[in-house]
Amino acid sequence: MKIAVISDIHANLHALTSVILDFQDRDVDRVFALGDYAMAGAQPVETMQFVLTQPWEMIQGNTDELIANYNDEIYELVKGNFPVMGEALKYDVSVLPLKYKEFLKNLPKEKILTVEGVKIHLVHGSPRKNNENIFPNLPLELVEEMCASTDANLILCGHTHVPCGYQLTSKKTVINVGSVGRSMTDDAMPCYLLLDVKNGEFTAEHIFVDYDRDTVAEIVRNHNFEGADKLAKMLYNTKERHI
Repeated sequence: MKIAVISDIHANLHALTSVILDFQDRDVDRVFALGDYAMAGAQPVETMQFVLTQPWEMIQGNTDELIANYNDEIYELVKGNFPVMGEALKYDVSVLPLKYKEFLKNLPKEKILTVEGVKIHLVHGSPRKNNENIFPNLPLELVEEMCASTDANLILCGHTHVPCGYQLTSKKTVINVGSVGRSMTDDAMPCYLLLDVKNGEFTAEHIFVDYDRDTVAEIVRNHNFEGADKLAKMLYNTKERHI
């Protein structure tokens, strides 16, 4: 069975469309989506409108939780740490219809699925926290600690926007699938994971695609909140993780 695993769309419908066209050409059977659908991007409403029509296995990301539970305290907390992200959150909450906020609120924080004899744990950050970073080049002992609570064969995550993978001494495999909508790789290309599962075994490959970045940046730049221009620049400058 071929599975496309996507994460961190961040309202970038153009990037998502490019990714979908790519994995459709590869005849995938299922899609797993690991959260962060609507915040801090070009088209939050249109992206959510599309996502709601999809038969994907979906979980909630940390920014989905921020949108779903939004209040003044959350706004001030986010803005205090990342001013532009705080303003983007406030803007997204103002334009998203209630039905989309309710959808995000009701998504599960994790899912455990068994596919072709492989037990797969879907999380956004790590199995113990939805905003915990599984980056490249971490000590194996730390990743082992993050994943100690699960007995899954394969842990799939996102959140950091940087693809990577680990083979742990506990025989668990951990793969960060990267980001569709705001990749933090050097070339900032959308990334997803192509997973092939059969008879209790699996192979996995990170797939990179291109998209019309200039159009998306222009849409973001024209949003009516302070710092929208800086957010647009993040689509090109991957050194700016949070602003």
